[in-house]
Amino acid sequence: MKIALAQILSTTSPAENLELLRTHIADAARQGADLIVFPEASMCAFGTSLSPIAEPLDGPWASAVRAAAEHHGITVVAGMFTPGADKHTVRNTLLVTGPTVDTSYDKIHLYDAFGFHESKTVTPGEHPVTFELNGITIGLATCYDVRFPDLFLQMAETGAVVNIVCASWASGPGKARQWKLATRARAMDSTTFVIAVDQADPATVRDDVPAGTPLGVGHSAVISPTGEVIKDLGTAPTMQLVGIDPSIIDQVRQALPVLNNARLR
Repeated sequence: MKIALAQILSTTSPAENLELLRTHIADAARQGADLIVFPEASMCAFGTSLSPIAEPLDGPWASAVRAAAEHHGITVVAGMFTPGADKHTVRNTLLVTGPTVDTSYDKIHLYDAFGFHESKTVTPGEHPVTFELNGITIGLATCYDVRFPDLFLQMAETGAVVNIVCASWASGPGKARQWKLATRARAMDSTTFVIAVDQADPATVRDDVPAGTPLGVGHSAVISPTGEVIKDLGTAPTMQLVGIDPSIIDQVRQALPVLNNARLR
């Protein structure tokens, strides 16, 4: 399976971001990717009011992404915002769309940490989501979800051999190190490939980065089920294709049967 990791830097304009996604989708398809993964908040960067820009999954923004995926024959995962439980909240949603799949995941674990209070403006999701692509089961997670091993274990136990984590990771002392550590740990916990795609670090392209807004630290990565970092994209905006072989999962789980050996769940 060929996967394109699109480490973009979103703006607060959904229209601008849509054009950026369209460009990367076309480029990834030309390079033969089966799947392209964009970060959390691909629709609109954090740091602005999200409820006015939230749209349903059949709204114009998602429909345009869906049309691009269909036109180019590629599956797309992209972070967007859909209406929440009331007019003051949104759902932090991953749209998954392509020729053979159309589904979505709403972020379960809300980022009430390091001085942020995501639960004030975001309605949480209620259940894990997986999807099938080319006979492979893939799980979905968003940003803060990566700190909760049970989510990844549950998806692995229901068949996932690849888990995607889309993020707009907050910067700060030690935060990039925590992102790298958590993504590797979740791969080993669940003996799955982890495809971790973060927003690029805005400091690589601008000097006036607002403090206190989770805009990304980069270091999108592909991680093997044994915790090996197969590819790290660094900090600047970029897109790179990585090939993985999910058929090795059975071999890894025979040698390291942590899912079968677990006793406290």
